[in-house]
Formats: sequence, structure tokens, C-alpha cells
Amino acid sequence: MNRRTFMLLGVAPLALAACRGGDDDKPTPTEPIPTDDRAGRARDAMKRAAVFMDERVSYRGGYVWAYLADLSKSWGEMEAKRTMCWIQPPGTPTAGHSFLDAYHATGDEAFYRAAERSCLALIEAQHPAGGWNYIYDFAGEESLKHWYETIGINGWRLEEFQHYYGNATFDDAGTAVASQFLLRMYLEKRDPRFLEPLNKAISFVLDAQYKGGVADGGWPQRYPSSPNAITSMPRPNPEQLPEGASQGMADGDYTRHVTFNDDVAGENIKFLLMCVIGLGETRLLEPVTRAMEALRRLQQPAPQAGWGLQHLSADQDGRLAGAPAGARSYEPRALATHTTQTNIQQLFHYFRLTGDRKYLERVPEAIAWLESTRLTEQMIAENPLLKGRTHPTFVELGTNRPLFVHRYGSNVWNGAYYVDYDHHDTPSHYSAGRSINLATLQATYDQLSSMSDAAIAEMVAKSPLKSTQPRALPKYFSLREVDFADLYADAVMATPTVTDETVDALIQDLGTKDHWLTPVVRSDPAVAASFVTNPYRGNGPSTPYTGDAYRSKHVGDIYDTSPYDSQDPPATYEKKPRLNGISTADFVSNMGKLIAYVAPLK
Repeated sequence: MNRRTFMLLGVAPLALAACRGGDDDKPTPTEPIPTDDRAGRARDAMKRAAVFMDERVSYRGGYVWAYLADLSKSWGEMEAKRTMCWIQPPGTPTAGHSFLDAYHATGDEAFYRAAERSCLALIEAQHPAGGWNYIYDFAGEESLKHWYETIGINGWRLEEFQHYYGNATFDDAGTAVASQFLLRMYLEKRDPRFLEPLNKAISFVLDAQYKGGVADGGWPQRYPSSPNAITSMPRPNPEQLPEGASQGMADGDYTRHVTFNDDVAGENIKFLLMCVIGLGETRLLEPVTRAMEALRRLQQPAPQAGWGLQHLSADQDGRLAGAPAGARSYEPRALATHTTQTNIQQLFHYFRLTGDRKYLERVPEAIAWLESTRLTEQMIAENPLLKGRTHPTFVELGTNRPLFVHRYGSNVWNGAYYVDYDHHDTPSHYSAGRSINLATLQATYDQLSSMSDAAIAEMVAKSPLKSTQPRALPKYFSLREVDFADLYADAVMATPTVTDETVDALIQDLGTKDHWLTPVVRSDPAVAASFVTNPYRGNGPSTPYTGDAYRSKHVGDIYDTSPYDSQDPPATYEKKPRLNGISTADFVSNMGKLIAYVAPLK
């Protein structure tokens, strides 16, 4: 559920030798490529890399996040079967956008054919309701269930993979990015094979949207509702729970609540606006407006004028619809500072789209609440995982006290998460603190609130809400995230400047092998950690573990299939070598640099 911190996983300990890095892996330095030939060489490199990914790396056009060089092992957010593809970015739709962008940059049909295969893979993976799950297994549903019952269920910190729901999700932008790519593919050549799946995707977004009541206009995390959904996580060995701590999923099946986690509302609104622009589907403006109103309506009253990760969609256990709700067992019933920051930014977008000052009215209250919730200097000094953070992730309802998540045990079968007020020893995989830029929020509010009526009218005249006739979407989707500002009339998504030296290095690194071998690391470039996973070896022991080796690590004992930093493992582990492999995200990044070089937009 952490869309903007995707982890590209490393390789399992049993397969280390197949992809070990070292000086021998570095490209041999060559003379600079002649200027008059560089663009042609760049296009050739793009084509060879794309064909290799399409014909050698993909499985029937589908992609996961990372691979061993010999393709004997592969990973999405967890270890994956070779027959699986990942929808969750940076998976199949991310690669598809890259191929289509390369086609737009060059006109070479080889790129379109690669994009077409990825689109057909997504169509096969599409849920009958019209959305997508995080993952899909081309070997069939029984094979997918087997994955959930073995690898998935033993990923201690990855609760969304511990249960097979059989439905689709809005989480981590998987359905949104897949839907955007399907829209682009249909618009490219009006291929009728893509129209029915596209209409299903649009219907999925509309059908899943809550209608009536406080939740009107919002979306759940998963849809359709699953009768087999879990109501709570197991809580083994409760005697290890500290006095005064709370535990479990406070509001049951979190997937049915109105969700703001990972900007679900913003992503769905953006897709619907793309359909308005590209297809002329002005009927979609009404659900867009309802979604904007839902976010505004669910802001809590002052003095705690923020939002939670999720909010109750109906009255439940004596609590009224619209109240902040708990999610996973390490996401307590609370207000969330990072979600509040995101929702303030969404209100700024909604004002720009509509020119309606009501979307700015309560922003000062939200900023004032964030100002009241800062971490103390003592908290930051005493917990290394809070370094560089300004606010706690969670704030208790009513008291405004920061809440902190902890865990005991060594795996999902003998351990559990709990919440209290102690700021020490928090998990590394889910940050206890967030960096909230209050100065930027305040400056943006001041700038927007001071706009004249004339300036607002000029801005709104180009808003995608004013679209009446179909027009082109942005040319590129893989160079950076397409945002609301890119959807205004006459907007141009300028490409970044790419130097000759960068292009030379990419071409030389590609070499004759036709693929880039890169460190399999987190997508965050500031984190140079190579991630590995334990192979599935059965369910872990349920006997109590009372040590602390795993409380602040990404992984538990050797039965835990969660990814972890090979250079910073638990004390019970040995360090593993840093690894190179084939990374879908790095492929897309490298292709983006070459695309921007051969066909820039200014």
C-alpha cells in the first residue's frame, strides 16, 4: 500500500551466484559516440532493449518487478512464479506505457507490438468486474491461490498478500495505471479489441464508487465486496502484548471503507478526466465532482481537521459513517499526517480545476492541525528511524497524541503488531514518522487564495472539466507521472534534458547483451539497498519468540518471505552480496532518458 516507495526485490539466497555483481560487470569504456550518429544509435539501443524485454523477459507480455539475469527467479513486491505478472507499478502497465512512449518517439512498429502484447496480457488479467488485482497468474486461479497459501501468507508485513480475495483493488494505483494504458492503446489506433475492456474499466470505477450518504463519491480499496474477506489478523501469543497497548484491525475488513491511502481518489479522478479528454465522455464529469465533494466532506472537524487513511462507509459498532477507520493491523484507527498532506494537495487541484473557493475554505484548519502534531526533538533523537521526519504517521483521535506501531515475535504465526505511545523501536518497513512540508502547503494556499476572479476564470477556462470535444492526451506517460496540470488545454509535458554523456553511457552499458544489468534496489534512489527474500520453506513456528532481533527489521525469521535489505539483515542472518539483475523500473527509466533525447518536448 505504499505506492510511491515501490521496492524492487533482490534474489533469493539460494540463487545468488547467478547474478553476482563485480568489476567484470562494468561496461568497457569506449570513445564518445560521434554526434551525427548518436540519435540513431540511441534509437537502435531502445529497440534492442525493448525487443529483449518483450521477447525474452516478459511472460506472454506480462512483467514483474525484477528478474535474475537467467530468468530463473523473479519478483514483484514478493517472490513471484515465472507464470505471474504484476499489475501494481512498476509492473506490466508501467512497461506498456514505456513501449507506447517509444512508439510515439520513433514511429517504429516494433515498439507498438511490444505495447500491444502487454495490453493483451492486461486484458487477460482483468477481473470480470473490470478492475485488476495486484497480480495475475497465467497458469490459472489454482496456481495463484497456491502462491497466496505459501509465499503470500508468510510475508509477515505484507498483509494484503496474506489472503486471496478474488476481487480487484484500487490500491497502489494498479487499476488506475492499467486503465490509463488501456485507454491510450485504444486511442492510438482505435483497435476494437481494446474498446470493450476499456469500457469495463470505466464501469468498474463507476460501479465501485459509493452512492448516497456521507461516503457518496468515495471509493473502497477493493471491489466487489468479498464475502470471504478477513475480519481481523491473527493475534498469537497475546501475553506478549505490553500493558495499555491495542492490537488488531480495529474496524474489521478494511477494504470496504472509503480509502484515501495511496491517493485512490486522486488516481480515479485523473483516469476519469483522461476519458473525458480522450473519448469526449462528458458523462464522467458528474462522478468526478462527487469524488471531489467526498474528500472535502470527510475532512474531520477542528481542531483535528485532518483525514485518516480510511473512513467508515457506513455506521459500524456504534460509530458513524465518515469516522476515521483502521486498516491493516499496523494502521490503527487514527488520523494520518501524510494522508492529510496529500488531501490538502488534492484540494488545491480541485480549486484549480473548478475555480470554486470552497475547496480552499478549510485548508487553514488542516494546516493548523498538522502544525499541532509535530514530533518532539526528543522523539527524533531517541529513534534513528525518525531522523529527517517532522511528524508522526498516526495521531490518536480526541487526544491528539502520536501513536506508534511495534511488533513482537518472529513471523506471522507467532508474532503480531500492536500500537501504543512509545516512540522507540518502531518497524523499519512502515515509517513511524513523515516529512510534512508545512511551508510549501501554506505558500500554495496563500498563492491560490489571493488569485483574482479574472485569473481564476482564465485558469478554469483551460480545465479538463471544460472539455467538450476529444483531444490528445499527453504524448508520454513513462517519463514521469502525468498529473492534473498536464491535462489542461494547451499544456505540454516538457521532457527533461538528457546529456550526450548519459546517452553514451546507456548505449555502452546495453552493449551486445541487449539488456541493462542494474543493482536490484528500491526505486528510491537515495536508498542503495539490495533486497533479497527467503525462499518458502513451510509455515513458521507458532511457539513464542521473546527476543527483539526482528522488531525493527523488514523481515522476521527464515520462514518470513518478506523482502529485506541484504546489507542490513537481522542479527540472526548473514549479509548477502549486493546483486545485479534485470529491473523493470530501471528499464523504463533508461528508456525514458533515450526517449527524451531522440524526441524531446519543450
